[in-house]
Amino acid sequence: QMQLVESGGGLVQTGASLRLSCAASGRSISDYTMSWFRQAPGKEREFVAGARAIGGRIYYSEQVKDRFTISRDNAKNTVFLQMNSLKPEDTAVYFCAAGSPPISAARMTTAYEWWGQGTQVTVSS
Repeated sequence: QMQLVESGGGLVQTGASLRLSCAASGRSISDYTMSWFRQAPGKEREFVAGARAIGGRIYYSEQVKDRFTISRDNAKNTVFLQMNSLKPEDTAVYFCAAGSPPISAARMTTAYEWWGQGTQVTVSS
């Protein structure tokens, strides 16, 4: 089992920055693809960013690339999501996920085994 705990969410204004953290326990994140998803009210959970364990490949959704940066500190067993130039449409609950998805499925929620409880990010206009 792996436990994931997100933190760092909050209420900010348009254009601000936030840094989310996902602290893992139970298993080492170095063995897994670590990703961030988000879910806005009334919408499905969507992929935001991911970092594969093997090869270090990183990918982003079109909505956040050039503004968000995912990073992983395997020594601290923690994954981060640096979010810059936040927009109201970034408002959502952000979830950390861990798993071993094939590359073709890395953006799918069903491909991940462990999830955190989420942290709320609200961007006011």
